[in-house]
Amino acid sequence: MALLEIKDLHASLEDDTSKAILKGINLTINPGEVHAIMGPNGAGKSTLSSVIAGRPGYVATSGSILYDGADLMDMEPDERARAGVFLAFQYPVEIPGVAMATFLKTALNARRKARGEPDIEALDFLKAMKANAKRLGVAEDMLKRPVNVGFSGGEKKRVEILQMAMMEPRMCVLDETDSGLDIDALKIVADGVNALRSPERGMLIITHYQRLLNYIVPDVVHVLAGGRIVKTGDKTLAETLEAEGYAAFTDAAAA
Repeated sequence: MALLEIKDLHASLEDDTSKAILKGINLTINPGEVHAIMGPNGAGKSTLSSVIAGRPGYVATSGSILYDGADLMDMEPDERARAGVFLAFQYPVEIPGVAMATFLKTALNARRKARGEPDIEALDFLKAMKANAKRLGVAEDMLKRPVNVGFSGGEKKRVEILQMAMMEPRMCVLDETDSGLDIDALKIVADGVNALRSPERGMLIITHYQRLLNYIVPDVVHVLAGGRIVKTGDKTLAETLEAEGYAAFTDAAAA
């Protein structure tokens, strides 16, 4: 069974449903697969990630999204997260007043409860959090600070991968995780993502640039232009896009 199956998905902003942003997306991700979506600004990449996660402000006007056989659009955003759908934001938000460690433990226990598991033991949580933080270059003092408050762009992205490592989701959607990262931070984030690749987990990597895909090598690459997937190929498609740009695909989508 497919882990994520999107059929003829149309979507728009919630306050302007007359203007379609996604215009018939079809996409199937099986367990163990890493897919990348590339495309120019305004193509609908972030809209797709938002609709999958159920972010407020976006609405699917037709089509379907099945996650592990269940209708994802019947679930609220928090239900999707507890079921194992994880979204790494392009611009992670700050949560003043909530310590990172508290946030991680609360989210992890909500995920465990949804699986019928007891709350994690405090010592086990601390060991796992510190081990993952060390691997991702997240300083321990950051775990005591409010979520993302005062963090640099690279720190925010590393902390998001820390969240992903702790939650162990089945479907990971990374929306331009490479934006704002220097080369060292990019390698650390990519190593963290690669460490989570498994036969049971699927990933959707959304990016403008091929450089991220040098480190997180996808099984399948899609080109999104004009609200539609206009080309699908293997990792070499990303190299072609880096060399030739998106002009041919945007022109074709417009036509």
